Amino acid sequence: MGIFLTILIVLIIIYFLAGLKIVPQNFVGLIETLGKYSRTVKAGLVFIWPIFQRVRKVSLALQPLEISKYSIITKDNAEITTSLTLNYLVTDAYRYFYNNTDSVESMVQLIRGHLRDIIGRMELNEALGSTSEINAQLSKAIGDLTDVYGIQVVRVNVDELLPSPEIQRAMDKQLTADREKTAAIAKAEGEARNIELTTKAKNDALVATAKANAEAIKTQADADAYRIDKLQEALANASEGYFRNQSLDSFNQLANGNNNLVVMNKEDMTELGKIPAIKKIWDKSK
Repeated sequence: MGIFLTILIVLIIIYFLAGLKIVPQNFVGLIETLGKYSRTVKAGLVFIWPIFQRVRKVSLALQPLEISKYSIITKDNAEITTSLTLNYLVTDAYRYFYNNTDSVESMVQLIRGHLRDIIGRMELNEALGSTSEINAQLSKAIGDLTDVYGIQVVRVNVDELLPSPEIQRAMDKQLTADREKTAAIAKAEGEARNIELTTKAKNDALVATAKANAEAIKTQADADAYRIDKLQEALANASEGYFRNQSLDSFNQLANGNNNLVVMNKEDMTELGKIPAIKKIWDKSK
């Protein structure tokens, strides 16, 4: 009897120890009794009844997830390949574990469906250049998944959007053609600009030369006018003797020349005898 009691006590102790379970930090435990959910326990040491109960541990930590590449058709029937990464965490362990056979896969299918809908309303070029907008629309569409899957998506990001190889080759050819066109336009604009600058430089030189010539002519004219003014001023102030001497010099020069024609006013004829050069002119005319 004593041995049986001892064995019974040992079995009770083993049974009790087998019922002690540890729920790690940032986990919750779902206690099931005979296969049916009974309660949720927090992290720490918990006791369950072995054989009759079991504990399912669910992590509440942030989980990264990569959604592999898959194809999407755009509005203009172009095929593109996309891949996503996201971070999620469990907010309701009961719904996460019991409401879906695989809540994570259900979440992935939902995200893929929303992404197909968003990109399917875009044309290829618009989709390839709107990654940030697609991320924003996708995050808004997903919203809070707690009510259905007990999951909250903290961040979702479209990592890449790649067109099919055929479309990529066509885009490369178009890009090359656009670059060549841009280079040709830039070269033509450069040559036109060079011609424009050269023509302007020549015109500026011609204008500068014309201005310099005009300035030189004006300066010469000013000098001539100044000389004439001074000469007229000197003549106006000259005495009668000066003009008589000028006349005598002129007759002397005439007497030494071959031309013996002299034209004078009749009033001056009486004065011819006073001019010594007249005798020379008379003698030469004989």
